[in-house]
Amino acid sequence: MSKLILLRHGQSAWNLENRFTGWIDIDLTPQGMAEAREAGEKLKVANIHIDEAFTSVLKRAIDTLTLCLHSCGQQNVPVSYDQALNERHYGDLQGLNKDETAQKFGADQVKIWRRSYAVRPPGGESLEDTAARTLPYFKKHIVPALQAGKNVIISAHGNSLRAIIMYLDQLTEEQVIELNVPNGVPIVYDCDSKGNPISKSEL
Repeated sequence: MSKLILLRHGQSAWNLENRFTGWIDIDLTPQGMAEAREAGEKLKVANIHIDEAFTSVLKRAIDTLTLCLHSCGQQNVPVSYDQALNERHYGDLQGLNKDETAQKFGADQVKIWRRSYAVRPPGGESLEDTAARTLPYFKKHIVPALQAGKNVIISAHGNSLRAIIMYLDQLTEEQVIELNVPNGVPIVYDCDSKGNPISKSEL
């Protein structure tokens, strides 16, 4: 049996400012750094050994992974970096305040842009588009590690992780609208020899 740990990066400066971030490379806040370290402490308490790590090329996810692994005493884990795990690209919304955007376009429209599966924000990616780049990478590089019995951590973003969770939990397009991945909380899947999830928990 192997374990798959999904970890959304800790709070970023634009999370704090309630801005659409997307592919803009924003730093963690002090709270975000603390969340990353706390995630590592939780893995240490749970006695989860990590064999391999995967992250996006955005520093908020990379820094979260680094702090997490250091906190649990596993800083020598091999790490793979790939744009396929990046947050979804929010296009014209990147940098805008979410509340101000809701006032301009309506809260219902903004929720559709943020949470729906197939609707793209102006100039950006839908969750469907994000899944189209994230899931092939997941299946090609991460599932084989799970099948080999390795414990794997993915440090990534709200929507790249939503795409993976939607796939693992077999959620419908309607169900995924309500799915929110919290910052800095390890989500642990126990997987069978084929890399399929057996159980799921949060640390």
